[in-house]
Amino acid sequence: MSKVNFESLLEAGVHFGHLKRKWNPAMAPYIFEEKKGIHIIDLNKTIAHLDQACAAMKQIARSGKKVLFVATKKQAKEIVAQKVAEINMPFVTERWSGGMLTNFQTTRKSIRKMTTIDKMKSDGTWETLNKRERLFKTRQREKLEKNFGSIAEMTRQPAAIFLVDILKEHIALSEAKRLNIPTFAMVDTNSNPKLVDFPIPANDDATKSISLILDAICGAIKEGLDDRKNTKVADKDEVTEEVVATEVSTEENKD
Repeated sequence: MSKVNFESLLEAGVHFGHLKRKWNPAMAPYIFEEKKGIHIIDLNKTIAHLDQACAAMKQIARSGKKVLFVATKKQAKEIVAQKVAEINMPFVTERWSGGMLTNFQTTRKSIRKMTTIDKMKSDGTWETLNKRERLFKTRQREKLEKNFGSIAEMTRQPAAIFLVDILKEHIALSEAKRLNIPTFAMVDTNSNPKLVDFPIPANDDATKSISLILDAICGAIKEGLDDRKNTKVADKDEVTEEVVATEVSTEENKD
């Protein structure tokens, strides 16, 4: 369950959609009414879909797999970077580089370049470079960090992808669909929810709305990670108890 209620969604403005003339007819099932030319999202549908998304996210995290978060729009970047970093998941808040998923080997090569430059600074190689070479490498490292730093720990394609705005992140969505990677997204009234596996009808422009939905999703992932950690501890304790019991039994047989 997502732990959000109707009142908190209402207060965060999750129900505010776009102007009627900008709507996508596929969003009709999720629209409660039209008010002053603006579509109002049915928050009961939001809660139901958010619960489904959270349950799925919890399972993914419990299995030890990664979820990639994508939000390059101004009002979402800082929120995503802060909240997702806390649960140690990869995220993209700068420009989406075409082929980041479909040409993942090239993406990994770019990440390895960062590692190589860092190694040069620690093994003494950096000192052998002239001033011009150092400047070039420094700028190259900064550019790579900006584009790939937040996904440096993603050694393989993610198990799922979460998007804040599928119109803004249409390239990322397209790549995920081509690779059959499950998609989760905040879907506003101007978008097509049928393009997403787990659409969450919600205002994807307001910072409060984005923050509230992200809190629920990240909270579910944290629960999944905690469950995985506790299961590992329990399994380890069980193995230890079995070993001790075996040793005790062996000693008794000797006697």
